[in-house]
Amino acid sequence: MSKTFNLADLFEVVAQAVPERLAFVCGDRRLSYRQLDERATRLASALRRRGVSRGDNVGIQLFNSAEYLESFFACCKIGAAPVNVNYRYVADELRFLFTSLDLKALVYGAEFGAAVAAVAPSAPRLALKVRVDPPGHVPAPAERPDAVDGALAYEPLLLSGSAHLEDPERSDDDLYILCTGGTTGLPKGVMWPHRHLMMAALGGGGIYFGRPPIQRPEELAEFVPLGPPLVYFAAAPMMHGAAMWASLISLYAGHTVLVNDQPRFDAEHVWDLIERGGVNIVSIVGDAMAQPLIQALEAQPTRWDLSRLRVFGNGGAVFSRHLQERLKRLLPHITLNNGLGSSETGLVGGGQKALPGHQGLIHITPRPDLAVVGDAGGFVTAPGAEGILARTGYTPVGYYGDAAKTAETFVRIDGRVWALTGDRARIDDDGGILVLGRGSQCINTGGEKVFPEEVEEAARRCHGVADVVVVGLPDERWGQKVAAVVQPAAGASFDPAEFDRVCRLHLSGYKVPKTVVLAPQVVRSPAGKADYAWARRYAEANATTP
Repeated sequence: MSKTFNLADLFEVVAQAVPERLAFVCGDRRLSYRQLDERATRLASALRRRGVSRGDNVGIQLFNSAEYLESFFACCKIGAAPVNVNYRYVADELRFLFTSLDLKALVYGAEFGAAVAAVAPSAPRLALKVRVDPPGHVPAPAERPDAVDGALAYEPLLLSGSAHLEDPERSDDDLYILCTGGTTGLPKGVMWPHRHLMMAALGGGGIYFGRPPIQRPEELAEFVPLGPPLVYFAAAPMMHGAAMWASLISLYAGHTVLVNDQPRFDAEHVWDLIERGGVNIVSIVGDAMAQPLIQALEAQPTRWDLSRLRVFGNGGAVFSRHLQERLKRLLPHITLNNGLGSSETGLVGGGQKALPGHQGLIHITPRPDLAVVGDAGGFVTAPGAEGILARTGYTPVGYYGDAAKTAETFVRIDGRVWALTGDRARIDDDGGILVLGRGSQCINTGGEKVFPEEVEEAARRCHGVADVVVVGLPDERWGQKVAAVVQPAAGASFDPAEFDRVCRLHLSGYKVPKTVVLAPQVVRSPAGKADYAWARRYAEANATTP
């Protein structure tokens, strides 16, 4: 049977080409490509026997684990759509996700059992619940439902499945659903056809080999065995889209994927994992991860042997220029890579940081699949013109069950569908694109636009700042004023005058925060993304003016 661009078919090609290579490491758990594929096949068989069919949606609510990848590929093998479930969601968010995305099954960690038990009865389509117990736990037999919430134990369920699975209906158009938006609104499910995801978000299979995207799935078997067995480490959890995509890119290249075995982010533990695992490539999400990593290295510059680390990548949030410079001084042998992407567009690609003194976060050279859509709805091309960055070509087919939101984000212009990223952008003098910041968070103060990311990058230069999130608050005179929620650095006293001075060194006056609110801890997602809704509420409740 010929292979398709179904994500499971693609993985099977690699697993058959390099079966004994180490595929996955999480703590003491290690799986070869053959083992990971065989276990995913057994789980797929068991899920099918339990009523999970092609087109059903299956939630995965787990910390980093082998079970996460096994569940993901098992769904793909039988044409079910895997759905990432943010393990920090509270009851209302989970209830909305389970019902709005019509979950047929859920694979969840035992530590989330109470939340699942509370919400599951209100999700009428949720017919199968599979509980992943902690390591060392002796599970009940798969045939005996759990007395509390009706769940089946994961491991015996998997082992009950067949080692052989046929699915002649696998297709390029099978769906993967990326759930996004929990920190700024209720969760939304972005529907990605597998082939579109492979080409738009996973580099088409050739990204690590300097090759164009593959034309046939079988091509992976021709060059993956010839590539070096590199080790990739995702600092963010796999339930975060960017971390999962980067992990898949490495798996389709025959690399070893190593993940954090702790649910919290601890900089020293991350460096321990990188050294112990011989990591060659690491990816983070913005300053919230970069800053503690850099501080740990500066405090203990000789503790870790990082000679095998070659690439330090970033995506999903701003990685400030001054932090990049500090990291390069500590690790001059590494290559820094800034990626740009979104749940709705995939990986738009790398870009160069805007030059000091120039507005903008990243500069992208002109490309036929990228454009800037103006506020009036058409393309803008004149230097200085602004709008929303958009991508065409391999795009999602919309948001699950939300036709109105789909029409807002996936627009048809000149006969083609363009996915709007939500990032505000400007046409540069050379015809390139300057990405300015997230448009939905843009602050309008007296008619001037202020992008929080630019202010946050400047504010983090202040010695007394450990973390900061910038939002707009209502202002009688200016409409909105710039407000900063600051987490002071440990052991340092926060000086508002010094904070103001540092900001004014790098920002125009109207961008400097007029209100500063101190917080014991800035709230972020497990992936390091700022929770702007929380920051706005906190700033409104605790506003003070320096």
